[in-house]
Amino acid sequence: MPEQTPSLKQIDGFVLGERIHSGAMGYIHRVSGPETGFPMIMKLPRVGAGEAGEGLLAFETEAMILPVLKGPYIARFVAAGDLARVPYLVIEWVEGRSLQYLLDQRGRFAAEEVARTGAAIADALHSLHRQDTIHLDLKPDNVILRPDGTAVLIDFGLAHHARFPDLLAEEMRFASGSTPYISPEQLYDTRSDPRSDLFALGVILYEMATAQLPFGVPETLSGMRNRLWLDPVPPRVHHAGIPGWLQEVILRCIEVRAQYRYQSAAHVAFDLRHPDQVRLTVRAAKSDKAGVLAQLKRWWLARGERIAPLSLPNVRIGTAPVIMVAVDTTHPDDERQPAIRRATAQVLSLSAEFRLICVAVIRAELPGEAAGESGTPYDAHLDHRVRLRNWVDPLKMPSNRLSLHVIEAASPASMLLEFARRNNVDLIIIGAPGPAQQALAWWRSVASGVTAGAHCSVHVVRVAGRQGEDGTPP
Repeated sequence: MPEQTPSLKQIDGFVLGERIHSGAMGYIHRVSGPETGFPMIMKLPRVGAGEAGEGLLAFETEAMILPVLKGPYIARFVAAGDLARVPYLVIEWVEGRSLQYLLDQRGRFAAEEVARTGAAIADALHSLHRQDTIHLDLKPDNVILRPDGTAVLIDFGLAHHARFPDLLAEEMRFASGSTPYISPEQLYDTRSDPRSDLFALGVILYEMATAQLPFGVPETLSGMRNRLWLDPVPPRVHHAGIPGWLQEVILRCIEVRAQYRYQSAAHVAFDLRHPDQVRLTVRAAKSDKAGVLAQLKRWWLARGERIAPLSLPNVRIGTAPVIMVAVDTTHPDDERQPAIRRATAQVLSLSAEFRLICVAVIRAELPGEAAGESGTPYDAHLDHRVRLRNWVDPLKMPSNRLSLHVIEAASPASMLLEFARRNNVDLIIIGAPGPAQQALAWWRSVASGVTAGAHCSVHVVRVAGRQGEDGTPP
């Protein structure tokens, strides 16, 4: 039987070029047309007698969701065709390689590359979840890696947007997707949990690190449901060179119960970028699957499991914020320090799933300058790290929610802003200069620079000035 092809060569001013994909759901062509400043493709669903309805349903879903998504991690929307006339979707063609292509070419990835690529995907997921959208079909085919290493997510035909009708749920097609990556929640008929994407990310990390899939490629619903209780082989069994911190991250992502996984993609990205800050548990050293009795217990519990609907994805990840506090370790006795610590404690009390990042930026020595009072750069770094630890100790933070960073920079404000952007920080806490700190022009410039340039909220802590003997502020 000859392959069905679209008969049109031009649609609404778009000229169809080379066909670059033909699948069960439809076709993809390169197109030219109205000037956009970037290359474009057109997606055409299979329609007509004898065609399955999944392609048209996925097209409707993507055409509804894609126009409202923004940011560098999404292919830009251009136009959509009338479903009653000629359904099509024109979007940006993203330059790069799919992760699936790289897996096919190279097989297993080195740990550093798993972490770098995984963090890029987690960044994209975090941006998506902040827009109240869950991908629900995350797999290597749907991740494009740009030449600069950033990830772009494609194919939103199975996605869920909290503010739009869920067409797949209305059709009772909850477990749609690629079987190796479908989350336990989807098997429980729940499509509203952003942690489902974190499960799929964990499967991808496992695949990149081992060239294996933790739950295989099941062909039946019964086979997919095995992941509700089956304990996967620890990654280090497949390859002993996988570091414990990476196994910790992977196994935490693919926990059966969502409450035991990471609660935000931003937290996954942070741990993958800062392996020295990953808190190791029994997962890191695990060398075998759970025993028969343990897995039997998990199977029994899974039989009666039910999952309640969740709040909006953006609200959900809002309960797991990444909070960064800038600590001036150059002046540990400054009167602002207790006030900043109190403000930090108050902010942390509002969430049980936070990640606190304490950052001290010390001035980098310029070429030709003599070494500072602490001697070598290593001595200075260690000294400020000790001061940072002393600053945070009164907060009595659990180690799995805290990370400490001492960074040298010629421009502290710029470094804090870049660090905050790179680590998906939701709130920056910083001290403002008070009347008693007029000599601290450097710190004042940091506070004002961070406030002016931050991509997120900034909480500026001010200390009221005291009156001097002559009635003026000291």
